[in-house]
Amino acid sequence: MRKRKIVDLSKAIRENKRDPWFMRVKIKHKPHRRARWLIRLLGLPFRLFPKNFEGWADDYISMGVHAVTHIDAPWHYSPTTGGQRAKTIDEIDLEDCMGPGLLIDMSHKAGFDPITEEDITAFLERENLAVEAGMIVLIRTGADRYNGQPDFHKRGTGMSAKATAYLIDRGVKVMGIDAWGWDTPLPEQIRQAKAANDATVFWEAHLVGQEKEYWHMEQLVNLGALPYSGFEVAVFPLKIVGASAAPARVLAFLEE
Repeated sequence: MRKRKIVDLSKAIRENKRDPWFMRVKIKHKPHRRARWLIRLLGLPFRLFPKNFEGWADDYISMGVHAVTHIDAPWHYSPTTGGQRAKTIDEIDLEDCMGPGLLIDMSHKAGFDPITEEDITAFLERENLAVEAGMIVLIRTGADRYNGQPDFHKRGTGMSAKATAYLIDRGVKVMGIDAWGWDTPLPEQIRQAKAANDATVFWEAHLVGQEKEYWHMEQLVNLGALPYSGFEVAVFPLKIVGASAAPARVLAFLEE
């Protein structure tokens, strides 16, 4: 059996009160002793509790499906894709969730400066790499270093519409980024749209999904631990019926 190194590309899910209010995570940990009366109410007398049994621990979590490392479904971008009903997260083809990985390093890009098609093609040419159908393409910006900070959603770069379409047109169905979102930071998009009085600025990369079906991951971590190629990626989203996204455990597998 081949030995493979696993790199976890998903951030830990923990209580988070520092993100924008619509992205916060609340977790309540219930200790073992809290279950004793519940078990009694279910009908088991205390005298029949197993020896040294204190009850069971339990946890309650409240969060939006976009609050942690997650994968967006086409339904998130628009009700339709190419004139047909857009797919929800439970409709993702699991065959697309595993495949050869390709890392595109854009960590040199300045904040708010969108990643262009020319940025991607220049990187591929310089590193003698190619985008191939079925790959899972990961965009490294270095923004994951801001994870957990209250201004995470305001920092870093993001993808442009043309760069996104470039990947889709080459057969990439699943892609991801280590920034808070796929586009440049939301507050900057809003500022630029208002400054230019331009209705094409806001969410331009996401909205490629109105015509071209694709799925993207946001808030990945540890992309700096990966080579540019020669690894496999697996994405395991929760199967939430009808949802626009789902938290995902994203793993990379490297040959040792």
